[in-house]
Amino acid sequence: MNTKIDFINGNTKRCLAAMFLPMMVAMFLNMAYNLVDSLWIGNLLGETAYAALTNSTPIILILNSVAMGATNGVSILLSQAIGANEKEKTEKMIMTSLTVAIIFSFGVTILLEVFLKPILVLLHTTDEIMQSAYQYLAIYVLGYLAVYLYCYFTAVLRSFGNSVFQVIAMLICTLLNAVLDPLFIHYLGFKGAAIATVASQSICLIFMLAYLYKKQFFKLRLSYFDRTLVVPFIIKGIPSAFQQSIPAISTSFLTSLVTGFGISALAAYGITGKLETILFYPAMALNMSLTSIVGQCVGGTRYDRGKDYIKLALKYGTVILIIFSVLIVCFSNRLSYLFVDSEAAAEIVDVYFKIVGIGYVLNTVTNCFLGSLNGMGKPSKSMLCMVLYYLIIRMPLAWVLSNSLHGLNGIWIAVLISHVIAAAAATVVANRELCKQEKRN
Repeated sequence: MNTKIDFINGNTKRCLAAMFLPMMVAMFLNMAYNLVDSLWIGNLLGETAYAALTNSTPIILILNSVAMGATNGVSILLSQAIGANEKEKTEKMIMTSLTVAIIFSFGVTILLEVFLKPILVLLHTTDEIMQSAYQYLAIYVLGYLAVYLYCYFTAVLRSFGNSVFQVIAMLICTLLNAVLDPLFIHYLGFKGAAIATVASQSICLIFMLAYLYKKQFFKLRLSYFDRTLVVPFIIKGIPSAFQQSIPAISTSFLTSLVTGFGISALAAYGITGKLETILFYPAMALNMSLTSIVGQCVGGTRYDRGKDYIKLALKYGTVILIIFSVLIVCFSNRLSYLFVDSEAAAEIVDVYFKIVGIGYVLNTVTNCFLGSLNGMGKPSKSMLCMVLYYLIIRMPLAWVLSNSLHGLNGIWIAVLISHVIAAAAATVVANRELCKQEKRN
């Protein structure tokens, strides 16, 4: 049960690249997977259907964020145990966390199926798109177990230093969705896209389980279940899950604000969300990579190595995001037409990226430091940083500015300001925590 990458003793550049690059490719495949729904729905069913998808997106983002966050909490503890070479504890952690993951995802599925309509009402879903949004989400939620377990097993593999298989799994899932989407939409309409998504996610999970069974990275035995580990997983998992969910909660709030500016504005906001994934995913890949890498370094009490990885990640991330940001800002107007043939929506998308553009480089800085905090076993501090600039800064400021003379652009200005504050806060908190941990050891 050796790690695939020796983060503690190996070359930092090679180790980070070996972890980060497959993660980034997997993220972009995930982006392609999500774009498939958007492109087919927008082009085959029109602006109103695309607005319904946009209204459904915040709930989907929250669900995915909870899955990624909670399983990332598992990765924090696993990485530290693996870095300390505690093999028996690692086996127990996997069996215990898997049991918790299955029970939790089932519970979320049942709750959402019951309360889905009231949630859509809270999002100010209009009568024009309510039925379509409800049908899509009711089907999507049924596949949440597959989504959650996929995130769980990829988090476990990352803890062992294996991020390559996630690329293969996402490629298969993306290709399946690309093939099934137009077929199901043609025969079943808007809800067909949701059915295609659930089908592809379920097949992807089956493929991953087959891979894990063949490679035998770990053993699953009921006797390995350790109830004393449940509380530590909850302590790490809840802050991590809430941390990942905060941007989605913010998106839900902003979506409700944008809804008041009409269908074109709502469709445009949906398009910006899709294009933003190109700019967010490298940062997210660095966040998750550093969680596992710094976790192993902390487990092996090699804080000097952790610092080296953080500095290198900041350098790589900044260069990548400067290039990507320039491309998106310059071509956002044209890219908008790939989703919906609407001049009004394209103009809004263009203005959005001109205002927010520089914020994506700052977001990368933020994610590098938040991933480091998670790896140090401090997801609660990382969560508090997210609460500060999303819930305390971005959401109230967006409401104030959108209701002033700034209107829709006021929301975009609030997004930019929150990125600035986020980068500053994360930098200060992460560096202080790293200094504290070094002094203790």
